[in-house]
Amino acid sequence: MLWLAVMNPPRKRLSYLLLQARDPGDPMAEHEHRCFVQTLETTPDLVETHDLISGPPSWDKVRRYNVLLVGGSGEYSVLGKERWVKEFLDFLSDVVVGHKVPTFASCFGFQGLVMAGGGVVVKDEPNAEVGTFDVHITDDGAKDPLLEDLVPNFKAQLGHTDRADRLPTGMLHLAYTERAPYQAIRIEDTQVVATQFHPELDREANTLRYMRYLEYYQKKGVGAHEDDPVLAAMDESPHASSLLQRYVEQLMEPHTL
Repeated sequence: MLWLAVMNPPRKRLSYLLLQARDPGDPMAEHEHRCFVQTLETTPDLVETHDLISGPPSWDKVRRYNVLLVGGSGEYSVLGKERWVKEFLDFLSDVVVGHKVPTFASCFGFQGLVMAGGGVVVKDEPNAEVGTFDVHITDDGAKDPLLEDLVPNFKAQLGHTDRADRLPTGMLHLAYTERAPYQAIRIEDTQVVATQFHPELDREANTLRYMRYLEYYQKKGVGAHEDDPVLAAMDESPHASSLLQRYVEQLMEPHTL
């Protein structure tokens, strides 16, 4: 496995495979790639994308990269009946969890890991979180190396109408918000972590993302055409964005490999 052979490479030389679930031609696919590149402070050639709608990547492909990333999904849901969604959940269970692949998943990826482990995800449009919100750290989160310096809370960018309702056994509960009981998890004794929020987004990027899917959100009762409360509440979230680099730095520490 490639990631086990890399003892302490420069951060910018790590390779990433970013799994995306977005329609062909959706400009947010390129935008998502750019956001991960910028937040990780790496170069575009080291973050390769893979289209989940065409099926999950093979194990041979996954093992060529140091880190697996999973992004958002546009208008798709882990509760969807599409064949590729089922294949994605099986991939998370059999490959990511089964082989303990170093993974940082956000939003759609977070919900996928919960579902793949046997947890429960529900559609909860009345408590949809779109914009910038305060994330609160749990007792387990305060002991987790990824979040321990951010106690008791920090701001993060969100955009979802589904949420986790129950975590599976073996999944540590690290953070929550007032509207969603689960915002960050780690699969116990692994480098598989996930957040409901988007650490790859800052205020400007989340505003652009929100405007791209504005019609979809308005159908769900979120946002307005004038005096939009979502836009008014957008804020900076540097602590959330720091988590991706922090994750990579901890991954490269010899005792974590």
